[in-house]
Amino acid sequence: MTEAAPLPDVVPMLSYEDCAAAADWLAEAFGFEEVERFDEDGEVTHVTMRAGHGFVFLGKPGASYVNPKHLREQSQAAARMYEVPWVVDGVWVQVDDVGAHFDHARAAGAQPLGEVEDEPFGRRYRVEDLEGHRWMFVQR
Repeated sequence: MTEAAPLPDVVPMLSYEDCAAAADWLAEAFGFEEVERFDEDGEVTHVTMRAGHGFVFLGKPGASYVNPKHLREQSQAAARMYEVPWVVDGVWVQVDDVGAHFDHARAAGAQPLGEVEDEPFGRRYRVEDLEGHRWMFVQR
């Protein structure tokens, strides 16, 4: 872990059933850097990750939390909301080489929501992480 830089004015916060596994996976799949990790009684409850010049907080809100992937299994309404390939309540991230990033993320187990596409605003791809959160990566 590295020393924390000053945080930007806006930092996305995502909840995970297994915060420690999510942090490790995000580092492997997306190249994020872990900045700090907190645990309570041996269970990881918060991790701050750096993504380029930005940050994302990962948290474990408690036993009653259900991640997006499991929520879709339990709720028809939630499942319908995620039938589209778009990012629903997700995070937007800039990277240097979106094609290489996509290939690496997919090899690490990310679930593509399509292929790399050229849009008027640039090259991008969309993907789900191990717990069903959606991410959009855009060429810097």
